[in-house]
Amino acid sequence: MIDLRLLREDPDRVRASQRARGEDVALVDSLLSADERRRSSGVRFDELRAEQKQLGKLIPKATGDEKAELLKRASQLAADVKAADAERDAADAETQELLLQLGNLVHPDVPVGGEEDFVTLETHGTIRDFGAEGFEPKDHLELGQLLGAIDVERGAKVSGSRFYFLTGVGALLELALVNAAMAQATAAGFTPMLTPALVRPQSMAGTGFLGQAAQDVYHLDKDDLYLVGTSEVPLAAYHMDEILDADKLPLRYAGFSPCFRREAGSHGKDTRGIFRVHQFDKVEMFTYVAPEDSQAEHQRLLEWEKQWLTSLELPFRVIDVASGDLGASAARKYDCEAWIPTQGKYRELTSTSDCTEFQSRRLSIRVRDGKQVKPLATLNGTLCAVPRTIVAILENHQQADGSVRVPEVLRPYLGGREVLEPVAR
Repeated sequence: MIDLRLLREDPDRVRASQRARGEDVALVDSLLSADERRRSSGVRFDELRAEQKQLGKLIPKATGDEKAELLKRASQLAADVKAADAERDAADAETQELLLQLGNLVHPDVPVGGEEDFVTLETHGTIRDFGAEGFEPKDHLELGQLLGAIDVERGAKVSGSRFYFLTGVGALLELALVNAAMAQATAAGFTPMLTPALVRPQSMAGTGFLGQAAQDVYHLDKDDLYLVGTSEVPLAAYHMDEILDADKLPLRYAGFSPCFRREAGSHGKDTRGIFRVHQFDKVEMFTYVAPEDSQAEHQRLLEWEKQWLTSLELPFRVIDVASGDLGASAARKYDCEAWIPTQGKYRELTSTSDCTEFQSRRLSIRVRDGKQVKPLATLNGTLCAVPRTIVAILENHQQADGSVRVPEVLRPYLGGREVLEPVAR
C-alpha cells in the first residue's frame, strides 16, 4: 500500500498514477474522504475519553445535586465514547479496504499506455536466418517430441489442458537450468531458498496478488490456502511482521518453487506446447533494500537477468513495461523477451519489478536505522522460468537434423553433453 501522508499531501500525483494504470481515479477521492473521517472520529474519541477520565476524578469528590449532574453526564459520555469508538473503527476499516485497492505509485519515467505501449531499451544477440542455413525451423513441441523431452498428450490425459510431462533429456534440461541459475545467483550473493507452494491469505494479499491478479490464483477453500504463482509471494512474506536491522541490508534470496496459474483470460492463446501452462518451476530473485537504494537494485536485478540470458546464448530484448501492464505492486518493471523463431517475435522470459515500499507496508516489514523505524523496499526478478526457457533454447539452438546444441553454461549440468540428439528419426 502507499503512504497515506503522501496521499494527503499530493493527491494529484496519486490520481495521475491511477489514470496511467487505467484504474479508477475516483478511488483516490473516496480514500481521502474515508481517511478524513478516520482522523476526525479518532480526534473526537480522544477528546471524549479525556473528558470521561477527568469526570471520573471529579465524581468521588462531588456531593448532592452536583454529583447527580456529573453522574448523568458520565452516563451520556459513556454512550458517546462507545459511538465514537465504533465510528472510528468503521472509518479505519473503510480506509484500509480502499487503501488495499490502490495500486503502487507509477514511476514518472514509465511509458504510459497499455500492453503494446512498452519502450524497447536494448537488443542483444543475433537472430538466426534459418533460410540462409537451408532449413525450416521446427517449433519447440515438435523438437521436444523428437528428443523424447516433452509429452503434452499424456499431460492432458492426466491433468487436463496446459499440463505436460518433461521426460528424458527434457527433465534433465530442467534440472540443468535450475542448477545453473542457482549457481549464478549464489555467486552473486543470493541465499538459495526452497519455498512453500501454499501460503495463507495474508501472504498472498500482502504481496498484491489478490487484487487484479486474483482471477489467476488457485485457492483451496477447505484449507483457506493459496497455491503460489511465483516464489515472490513466500519470499516477500518471509520477513512479515519483522523489524530488520539496516546494517543487514540488502537481503537477497533466490527461491526455487513450483508455480501455479489459472491463466484466466488466455483462452486460445499459446495453446500449443509448453509456453503458457498452469504449473511450472521457476528460480526467482527477491531482495530487501533501503527505499533510497531500490532504483539501483532494480538495475542490478536486470543485469543479472541479462547475464543469464546471454549465458544461454539467446537473442533477446529489454523493454520498459507500460503503466497499464505493470501489476498492482510494481512501480516500474522491465521485461527481457527472447526471440522465438517459429513465432517470429520476442516473448517474455524474465521480468523484474521495483515494488518500492508497497509490499513492505502491507506485510508490516520495517527496517531500524538508528532510532528510526520505517518501511523498506522490495524487488523481484525472474531468473529462470523453466518451460519458456526450454522453448527458447530448443528453437534457437536447433539443428537441421532435429538435434539441439546445448549452450556451454549448461553442459556441466548435463554430463558434458554438447548436443541433445533425437531419440526417434
